[in-house]
Amino acid sequence: MRNPYLEVSPVIPRALTRLPELAANLFFSWHRPTRALFEDLDRELWKQTGGNGRLLLRCVSQNALDAASRDASYLGRYAQVLETFDAYVRAPPLSADAPLVAYFCAEYGFHESFPIYSGGLGVLAGDHCKAASDERMNFLGVGLLYGQGFFTQSVDNDGVQFAQYVEHDPRDLPVEPLRQENGVWLTVRVRITGRDVLARVWKAEVGRVAVYLLDTNCPENAAVDRDITHRLYGGDESTRIRQEIMLGVGGTRVVRALGLNPGVWHLNEGHAAFLIVELLREHMARGLAFEPALEAVAAGCVFTTHTPVAAGHDAFGHDLVTTHFGDFIRELGVPIERFLELAHAPAVPGLFNMTRLALNGTRHVNGVSRIHGSVSARLCADQWPQIPPEENPVGYITNGVHVPTFLHQTWADFFDANLPTDWRERLRDVEFWRVLDSLPDERYWQTAQSVKSQMLASVRERVQREYQQKGLSPARCRHVTRLLDPAQPNVLTIGFARRFATYKRAALLLRDRPRLARLLNDPERPLLFLFAGKAHPADEPGKAVLREIKQLMLLPEFVGRIVFLEDYDLQLGRWLVSGVDVWLNNPIAPLEASGTSGIKAAVNGRLNLSVLDGWWAEAYTPDIGWGIPPVNARDPERRDALEAELIYEAFEQEILPLYYARNSHEHSAEWVRRSKRSMASVIPRFNTRRMVYDYRTGVYHPAAQQYVKLAANNFAGAKALAEWKQRARQAWPRVVMRLVNDAPPDMMRGVRLKLRVAVQLDALQPSDVRVEFIARRHLPESSSELPPLTSYDNGVRDGLWSAMFSLAPEREPDGAAVFVLDALPAECGQFATQIRIYPWHELLTHPFEVGLMKEL
Repeated sequence: MRNPYLEVSPVIPRALTRLPELAANLFFSWHRPTRALFEDLDRELWKQTGGNGRLLLRCVSQNALDAASRDASYLGRYAQVLETFDAYVRAPPLSADAPLVAYFCAEYGFHESFPIYSGGLGVLAGDHCKAASDERMNFLGVGLLYGQGFFTQSVDNDGVQFAQYVEHDPRDLPVEPLRQENGVWLTVRVRITGRDVLARVWKAEVGRVAVYLLDTNCPENAAVDRDITHRLYGGDESTRIRQEIMLGVGGTRVVRALGLNPGVWHLNEGHAAFLIVELLREHMARGLAFEPALEAVAAGCVFTTHTPVAAGHDAFGHDLVTTHFGDFIRELGVPIERFLELAHAPAVPGLFNMTRLALNGTRHVNGVSRIHGSVSARLCADQWPQIPPEENPVGYITNGVHVPTFLHQTWADFFDANLPTDWRERLRDVEFWRVLDSLPDERYWQTAQSVKSQMLASVRERVQREYQQKGLSPARCRHVTRLLDPAQPNVLTIGFARRFATYKRAALLLRDRPRLARLLNDPERPLLFLFAGKAHPADEPGKAVLREIKQLMLLPEFVGRIVFLEDYDLQLGRWLVSGVDVWLNNPIAPLEASGTSGIKAAVNGRLNLSVLDGWWAEAYTPDIGWGIPPVNARDPERRDALEAELIYEAFEQEILPLYYARNSHEHSAEWVRRSKRSMASVIPRFNTRRMVYDYRTGVYHPAAQQYVKLAANNFAGAKALAEWKQRARQAWPRVVMRLVNDAPPDMMRGVRLKLRVAVQLDALQPSDVRVEFIARRHLPESSSELPPLTSYDNGVRDGLWSAMFSLAPEREPDGAAVFVLDALPAECGQFATQIRIYPWHELLTHPFEVGLMKEL
C-alpha cells in the first residue's frame, strides 16, 4: 500500500454541522467554551491530538458525536458558542475608512496544534493578529506554511536534547486552500535562482483576521524548491534566503492576487524585508524612477525589530543574493551596486543585511520596549551617522500579550462573577482594574490556588506520561513528582520557561549549589523550581545549559525540587505562567527585547522576579514583584556572580518569608495584595489591545497618511522629496555655520537670550534647513531620566528646553544667511547648550531621517 494508514472518519450529525467551522477558525485558541465542545467529545483523544479540533473530528467515535447531538446540555452550550462566534466575526469594522494593514512575519504562534512558530516572535505575531481581530481592524497577515514547523524536543537522562521533526498534514491544521472564483487553488510565482518557483496559498482564519500562508511543496516545483517551506528556520543560508524571498516577494504577490491595496505594510522583523523590493518593482513599473519609488514605498512601510544584538540580524553574502535574486535585480533595472547598497551596514561590508534593507525601505521603525528601542537606536546609529542615537528615527512600542489567550479560564470565571460584565472590553482602562483591590482576599486566594492546583495536576500528568514513554520506573516518577501535588498547592513554586539561549542564563542560580540546596530543602519553607525550554539544534552552548539543569534535577539534594519539563510549547507555557507563584527571568541586560512570558504570569496574578530589562523595566514597582538591577561589570563572571547573589538574597530575605507569612486563613495577606496589584497594574498597560492601539494611532495611520501625501498627483510628493534629499546630501558637506554673537556666560531670570548665526548654504535655500538651540540642565540635576529631545517636541521639559532660530531679512557680506534667536530661558540653573542645523522638508516623515546634522 502506498499509504499504510487507513482513516475512517465519522459523519457529523446534522445538529452539530458547524463543529468543523468552529475547528477551522483559530477563535477557539482563545475562547475556552469553544475548545470545551471538542474536549468534551473525548477528553483523552483531545489530549492525544494536542488540542486539535480538526483532527479530533476526523477520529472521534460516531457514538460520541451522536450522543452529543442528543445531549440537551451539550446542544445548549453549542448554540451559545455559535451565537458568540457569529456576533464576534460579523461585527462591523472599527472604522470603515481605516487603512488596510498587511502584516508580514516568518512565524505565527496561534496555538500548540498549529506548529508554525518557534518562540516569542511567533507568539507575539499570533497575539498581534488576535488583538487586531478583537479591535475590528482592517488587517491581514502573511507568512509561510511549514511542512514540519519547529522541532519537538525529547531529553534523555544525561540531559542530551534530541530534535524530532514531524510532517504535518495540512488537513490537520486550521487552514483551507485559498480558491479563486473559478475554484482553482490560488498560486503565485517567484523567480529564484533562475527558476520560477510556485507557491500555493492557504488561508487561516483568526477570528475576523485572515492570515495567508505560502507553501512551495507543490508537484510542479523541483525538489530543492519544494523544501523552501519545509522547516521553520531550517537548512543552510541558501534555504533561509529563499524562504525570505518567498515571504517578502511571494507574500506581496498574494496580496495583489487578492485584489487588495494595503495602506500600510508591516514588517515584523527583517525576515520579510524583501517585500520592499517587490513594492519598488511595482512602483517602477508604473514609471517612477528608483529614488522617488523608494520614497513612496518607505512612506507606507513599518518595521518592528525584535533583536537586540547585531549577530541576530540576518545577513547574506553578495554572491548569494545575486545568485538567488539576480533575475529580479535585472528586472528592477537598477545597477547591482545600488541594489546592494539598500542593505549595506557600514560596520559589516560585503553583506546584504536584512535589517538595513528594512531601515532603508521604511520610515516608521520601532523596538518592542523602551530599553530595546534605545538599544536598537544605538545598534543602528550609523544608519543616521550625524544624529545622536537617542534622537534617530528608531522608537518603541512595548509588547503586550493577548489576555483572552493567556488568562486562565478560572480567572475569567472569577471576573465574570465579581467584575462588571464589560470587563473584557475594558482591558485598556487603568482605573477600571483598580477594582481588584477591593475583592475579598479569601475568595481571590482560593481562585489563585485553584489555578495552581490545575497547573500542578497537568504538569504531573505530563511528567508521568514522559516517564512511562521512556520506560522509567513508577517509583522514580513518584519521587520526582512528589511536590507536584494538586491537593497541596502550598509549596512556593518558581517557573522559568523560555528558549535556552545563553543570554537568558537559565542556569544562573546553579552557580552556588550548596546555597541553592539549602533553599530548596528547608522543611519549614519548601521551594520548587519548574524549568522548561528548548535550545536551537545548532546552539551548542544553549544545549549545554539544558544538560546541566537536567542532570542537576537527578542529584539527591535536588530531585523532586528541580523539575525539567521537556518539549516546551504554548500549552505548557500557558499552564506555567498561570500557575507558578513567581516567574523568574534573569537575562543579561540589555539583551531581553521584551520578555512577554513575565507579562502572562502577571496577568494571572503571579509575581515577577526579574532583571530590570525589557517590559519589566517599565512595569516594575515593589508591590508587584522584585526587580534585579543589572550589574555594571566588565567581567561576565563577576556580573553573573553579583546578579545571582541579588536573586539569592531576594529569595532568602523577602520572597520566602513573605510567601510563608500565613494568617488564620492560610494565606499571606501581603502576598495576596501584591498579586492583586500585579493584575491591576499589568493587565491594562501590557495587553495587546493597548499595543495594537499604539500601532494604529502612532504608526499605521500616520504611515498611511504619509503614503497618500507622497502618492498624490502622480507621486509628485515622492518625486519632490527624492530630488530634495539628493540636493541636500550633495550640498551638506559645504554647509558651514558660524556664531555671529556669542552667548553670555550668565544672565538673570527674565532676560531674553539673543543669538545670531550665519550659515553658508551652498545650493540649499534657508527654507531647506532648521537651526535649533538646545539647553540641557546640568545643575540642579533633573529629578527623572530625560526622554530624548526631538525638534518636533519644540518646547520645555523638565531640565531641557529648545527653541528654533528664525530667518533674518538681512544677509552677511559673504552672502551667508542669518538666523536669529530671541528666547526667554525656561528655568534657572546651569545648562549645557548646543546650536545645531539639519536639513528640513515638510514631506519628511521623521525630521532626522536624512541622517545629517551639524552643530556649533
